[in-house]
Amino acid sequence: MTKSTLPFERVLITGGAGFIGSHLVDALLAQGCKVEVIDDLSTGSVHNLDSAIANPNFKLTVASVLDSQPLAIATDRADVIFHMAAAVGVRLIVENPVRTIETNIGGTENVLAEARKKNKPVLVASTSEVYGKRSEVPFREDDDLILGASRRPRWAYACSKLMDEFLALAHHRQNGLPATIVRLFNTVGPRQTGRYGMVIPRFVSQALANQPISVYGDGSQTRTFCHVADAVRGLVGLVASGSAAGQVFNLGGEREVSIRDLAQLIIARTGSSSQLEFIPFEKAYDEDFEDMQRRVPDLTKINRAIGYQPLKKLEDVIDDVVGYTRGV
Repeated sequence: MTKSTLPFERVLITGGAGFIGSHLVDALLAQGCKVEVIDDLSTGSVHNLDSAIANPNFKLTVASVLDSQPLAIATDRADVIFHMAAAVGVRLIVENPVRTIETNIGGTENVLAEARKKNKPVLVASTSEVYGKRSEVPFREDDDLILGASRRPRWAYACSKLMDEFLALAHHRQNGLPATIVRLFNTVGPRQTGRYGMVIPRFVSQALANQPISVYGDGSQTRTFCHVADAVRGLVGLVASGSAAGQVFNLGGEREVSIRDLAQLIIARTGSSSQLEFIPFEKAYDEDFEDMQRRVPDLTKINRAIGYQPLKKLEDVIDDVVGYTRGV
């Protein structure tokens, strides 16, 4: 049996059947870890774990992080915890705000409580959404955060993830829990679905079918996309460093691109005959929807901590999603 090449051997991943979580599973198994996943399969899929299930070092527990008993048992077995379980995707957030808040805050509360009992290191996956309506980029971890009105459901997601951060950092300060926060910026790659509003898988599916590309708003809003392989490398690197506890880190890509230009790039790389179709936000979601105009991370801190630098270009991200979509 291969010995772990990392400074930990037994890993618990909540939400490990999801897009990012399943890639994290594969990466840790490849480095000799014993990996247990807790996932209720509400948005994740067992098929994301096809390559892991036959591995004797892998265990799947179908349960919610809101259920304390299986979480406590799995925590006992783990050396470290990657807390990836969350309500994700703009459409899910808008259509199910109660589920979003309860899953994100209640689930993280349970994970941190169990981790504290045994003083197990835990990485909490947060989001660039917490930066809210900031207009000055790049976003730095110690920037002030500007959220919108409470009647707009999008900000409920940002607020719930921000509460996750406050709770994790409070456990670190008050109880000495080795908790690390990572703010993920638009992670993309194979296995991601466009079902909940993720833009690149949705654009790719439309382009491959030569259908109109549905651009919400005027397409001037910008994002910075990160290949899931780079994101996983950053997540593992922070936990393995042993010096990231009590801190917040941005994790993402470097190239800022408008959604309109992204759509055109996907059309070009797929050889599609698709045209752009601009849809007002209130029609795509609802009249209370509010978008972020720019989202660009400052990666200075994570680079200094673990030497992180994204290796995959935006074109690599698109090509890998295209290849995966064609093969599904």
